[in-house]
Amino acid sequence: MNLRSFLFVPADSDKKLARGAVAGADALILDLEDSVTAPNKPQARAMAREFLGQRPRGQRRTPFWVRINALSSGAALTDLAAIMPGGPDGIVLPKAEGVADAARLSHYLDAFEVQHGLPVQSIRILPIATETAGAVFRLGEYASHRLPRLLGLTWGAEDLATALGALGNRGADGQWSTAFRTSRALCLMAARAADLQAVETVFVDFRDSEGLRTASRMARHEGFTGRLAIHPDQVPIINECFVPSKEEVERARRIIAAFAQSPNAGTVSIDGLMYDIPHLTQARRTVEVAGG
Repeated sequence: MNLRSFLFVPADSDKKLARGAVAGADALILDLEDSVTAPNKPQARAMAREFLGQRPRGQRRTPFWVRINALSSGAALTDLAAIMPGGPDGIVLPKAEGVADAARLSHYLDAFEVQHGLPVQSIRILPIATETAGAVFRLGEYASHRLPRLLGLTWGAEDLATALGALGNRGADGQWSTAFRTSRALCLMAARAADLQAVETVFVDFRDSEGLRTASRMARHEGFTGRLAIHPDQVPIINECFVPSKEEVERARRIIAAFAQSPNAGTVSIDGLMYDIPHLTQARRTVEVAGG
């Protein structure tokens, strides 16, 4: 099952943690990285551990993930040591430099799972795969060195802007500028090449509901399967946009039925339009995403 919405919540805020837990996101991400200041990180680790422990595995309606600090920061192992007794469902890896970083994290998780009696290979990984300039050149590695723990790939525009020394990540027309548009497209292709979920980045203007809806529909149209969220109010819109419409499902079922009636045909005609095998593959995917 694809996860449509991933909601970031600062792990050092009881109020935001409580609100995030009931926001309806497909995954809740307890953040230990960018939304937590350096002096508050020890408190955030303790609060994340407590939050996880109060909601044990098997009793969670929502998977609980944790965004740790970057492996290069030196704080990642401290984060993991603090939160792993609570049994998170997944780890978001920021500033991933390539599949080698994901593999390194996977090895850490191997040891922590054994230490805390957690099922082997049960904790998934979602790398933020474009937050440094070098990482963009390594996106293809995810397909050639597949890791069982990987759930998907997502991309980040804010940290990438800092890494590039860019004054912004959008042009005067409000669209992604060239470097960011390129990174986004390559992340999507890398995820699909590795048969992973492709997760769209955050929509930073959380007050602009219609802008979020338009951007999310376009992201799904392009092939993204879900989106990161930074505010609970974004979750229902994202959930709505990343499922097929009734019209899409109906058309998909008609395509599947037409090929079932002509099992040896390479193409079928419906309402004057021709559909071939790639359309059949997409139709099956649509029905699967819609829940059968």
